[in-house]
Amino acid sequence: MKLLLTDSGVKNASIHAALLDLLGKPIAESSALLIPTAGYGHPFVTPDRAWEFISGRGTTPMVDLGWKSLGVLELTALPSIDRDRWVSWVRDADVLLVNGGDALYLAHWMRESGLLDLLPSLPGLVYVGLSAGSMVMTPRVGDDFVGWKPPAGGDSALGLVDFSMFPHVGHPMCPENTMAAAEKWATGLTNPAYATDEHTAFKVIDGEVEVISEGTWKLLN
Repeated sequence: MKLLLTDSGVKNASIHAALLDLLGKPIAESSALLIPTAGYGHPFVTPDRAWEFISGRGTTPMVDLGWKSLGVLELTALPSIDRDRWVSWVRDADVLLVNGGDALYLAHWMRESGLLDLLPSLPGLVYVGLSAGSMVMTPRVGDDFVGWKPPAGGDSALGLVDFSMFPHVGHPMCPENTMAAAEKWATGLTNPAYATDEHTAFKVIDGEVEVISEGTWKLLN
């Protein structure tokens, strides 16, 4: 699996080019599955935000890039249907587009649904995360981003990359997400951690990390 972990979607030409490189073919020839699950775990996310993501009407370009086909994969539904059905859907997809919301809620349902166990068998699949959809791949989200509390407690996410993310630095809708706040947040972590703005993403192939940015980012520790 190849990763494009974005702060706020495919916001600029550099992130768009990174996506094309990971896909290895045009977006118009690529099939995508949308995962809106993380939004339902966040206390400030309402159903209209899920609709904005799925319809491509939001301000985080992902869904509206001209995909060959689009489908919705709701992780909370997967345990209740035949596994072979949904596994075939994922295997047939070129990319997963994963919405933001609450990273720990998303991590819980990636485990519970069985999707996490499937991903290592899909080396060609591209995973594109947005905010919490990116943070879920990190080792820890840090105390500042613990909203929904997992049954085992703590702030551990999936750990498929070795760094953590503090997103949305300087965004007018997140006035509390300052660089000073990010630096304080990072002191509670023992792994590498980055602060990012909306024009930043991480391209990860076989553990090799490349920062893709036309904005502001900082390695904090």
